[in-house]
Amino acid sequence: MTTAGEKFARALAARDSAALRAVLAGEVDFAALTPGRHWTATDPAEIVDDVIFGHWFGPGRTILELCSVTTGRVADCEHVTYRLRVERDGVGHLVEQQAYYTARDGEIGWLRVLCSGYRAIAG
Repeated sequence: MTTAGEKFARALAARDSAALRAVLAGEVDFAALTPGRHWTATDPAEIVDDVIFGHWFGPGRTILELCSVTTGRVADCEHVTYRLRVERDGVGHLVEQQAYYTARDGEIGWLRVLCSGYRAIAG
């Protein structure tokens, strides 16, 4: 069975905004930490359109491949880790994100994300 976290990772990698919004509940307690900023939001459209595809993977950034997805549980909380190969301004990078979340009826209502940032691929 595919978890909500895996659906989230696959939709993000495919840049499928509709599928990404569909896995989020109508209101989400969202917080994320990237190397330069702390993010918070509650509206799925803001999370997807403004944060994820507006800033994290916005203009000049192309997601080339979903390299890996790993899922698990931490007591009552779900966990997903995913690694993406991304081209940013013509340079290859890896980006890994760890996400902890709770879901009800397949929709994520509480989500915490930690991002490695863009790590340049040597060569």
